[in-house]
Amino acid sequence: MTSYPPITSCPSVTGGPIINCPVPSYPVMHSCPAITPRPPVNCPVVNPCSVIDPCPSMDPCAPGTSNRIALFSRYTQGEWVESNHNNYKQSDCSRHNAEKLREDTTRLIQDKAQLTRKIQNDTSNNIGERVQDISFWKSELDHELDQIIMETHALSQVKKKVEKALEETDAHLQMVQECLYHREKRIGIDLVHDEVETQLLEEMRIIKCVQERLKRGIERATAQLSNNRAAQHELERDLCDKCAAYWIDDKVHQLKNTSDGISYYCGIEQVNATISTPDSWLKYTEDNILRSQCERAASARLRDELEKLLAATSEELWKQFNNVNLAFTHRIFEIGDAKKKLQMHLSKTVGWILQSVRFPFPKRQLKAQRGVPAVAADQMRLWEQRLVCEVYTIDATIQTLKQRLQEAQNALQLLVQTKSVLEYDISVKANSLFIDQEKCMGMRRTLPNTPRLIGCTQLNMGTYCGPPAPEKKPCNCGCKNKKKVT
Repeated sequence: MTSYPPITSCPSVTGGPIINCPVPSYPVMHSCPAITPRPPVNCPVVNPCSVIDPCPSMDPCAPGTSNRIALFSRYTQGEWVESNHNNYKQSDCSRHNAEKLREDTTRLIQDKAQLTRKIQNDTSNNIGERVQDISFWKSELDHELDQIIMETHALSQVKKKVEKALEETDAHLQMVQECLYHREKRIGIDLVHDEVETQLLEEMRIIKCVQERLKRGIERATAQLSNNRAAQHELERDLCDKCAAYWIDDKVHQLKNTSDGISYYCGIEQVNATISTPDSWLKYTEDNILRSQCERAASARLRDELEKLLAATSEELWKQFNNVNLAFTHRIFEIGDAKKKLQMHLSKTVGWILQSVRFPFPKRQLKAQRGVPAVAADQMRLWEQRLVCEVYTIDATIQTLKQRLQEAQNALQLLVQTKSVLEYDISVKANSLFIDQEKCMGMRRTLPNTPRLIGCTQLNMGTYCGPPAPEKKPCNCGCKNKKKVT
């Protein structure tokens, strides 16, 4: 409602009645003219008894003084006319002021209505821009949240691959330790520190080094996943706040003066529940997005490093695995070749032993020569001088035959001893061949055929170089330069 200005009095007219008229508090274009009539002869009274008698000695109620009082209570014709003119002018002034007040009020209402519409339009535009800003940053947060979730999932998958690889290296390490343990069961001269043992120890060292690198990669992945989830939590909380703010501002933006359910809450404009400014609000969202982008970039770099680590460790293990298999192949070939040669020498030795047993010539000759001295002694008595030389010759022959017999027996014993040594050595070679070919290579043949070796089924690291048959000579082994067992 429009408040009216207080009522003030117009300038009084001397000798006339006092008339009150509303005058606005703001300046007007015209004001009532000041009228200064001449002083009246008598003051107007309505009740003669209520007016102070100018002649106090005279009783106004007395019958003789009524005419006189009536004369005093009258105005002149000019005063009457002047009073009417004053009333006319006062009426015109009041109407003019009322008209000006109405015009000014109408103009004020129009100005205030136009100002209100302008303020409402500006406020609506500001709220619309605010809704667009919130919608834009909400879409940015939503996009960044999807990206960080995808990156976290990808890093989790790579971490699982690394953990699986680390778990499978335990089986590989256990297989190498089993090979070393079985090779400790070699006996005799075959218990040597050969190339196979050197390669097995190197493979164990590489596996332990790979395990340490994989463990460090898992620790880094765990820390990066924690950072990713922290950034994701901040994005989710900020996105939730943006959704709530978008719902509220969009609803406010759609409100009109004719909307249902709107009310005026007195004093609501004095409530300030804000905790941030537009700059701090924008900086908070930008910081969250920037943090998420930095964490995504770090996660992508770590993921690439872990992929390269898996490829490098797989290549190292695969290369050393082939080196060990090649060393086993060479060793198995050497043992098999030595065993064949020992068996050949054993067969020859057994043949010579049989020939020595079947050919007892020195013994028969020695028995045949034992009767010769008796005959010669008898003949000596007859022909002492003639048969002395024959006796000495026969004794020398007997001694020579005894010496040959002893040498033949020694040779036979040596052949028997050599036979036992060869048989023992063959058994040693057979044991070593069984350990290397059956036990060790038996375990190692199954490893590349299963997905236990890191990257053997996922990366193109080449084909498995399996060991050839012991009878075949392996290529590029340098066995031609080695001494043959005679």
